[in-house]
Amino acid sequence: MERIPILKMGEFLLVTIQVDMHDRLAMTLQDDLTNRIVETGVKGVLIEISSLEIVDSFIGRILSNIATMSRILDAETVVVGMQPAVAITLVELGLSLTGVRTALNVEKGMKLLRTSLGLSAEESSNHVKT
Repeated sequence: MERIPILKMGEFLLVTIQVDMHDRLAMTLQDDLTNRIVETGVKGVLIEISSLEIVDSFIGRILSNIATMSRILDAETVVVGMQPAVAITLVELGLSLTGVRTALNVEKGMKLLRTSLGLSAEESSNHVKT
């Protein structure tokens, strides 16, 4: 079964979506990600979606659900790299992605997570595991 890799980077999980998302893959990601949050105890999740050219209402709801589930599990979620066409489509579909924080790129997303968690750049880089 196809899966999207989830990498642990210090206090965060990093998900880079490099394939077209279909409904089953989105559901698998949701399950895998919530399980990894519990397993690792991370406080932040960064989802990089710059490769996604199309996001339908189901994928939009999954992103919103992931953010809500993460928050319940005591982790912040930031989605980064959204293409302008994806943002336009989400607005046209009436999806506000409640609870989903966004940033333009991975660097800004990491900074947003560190700030919201009260971590300095040095503290979070000291926790990076290989």
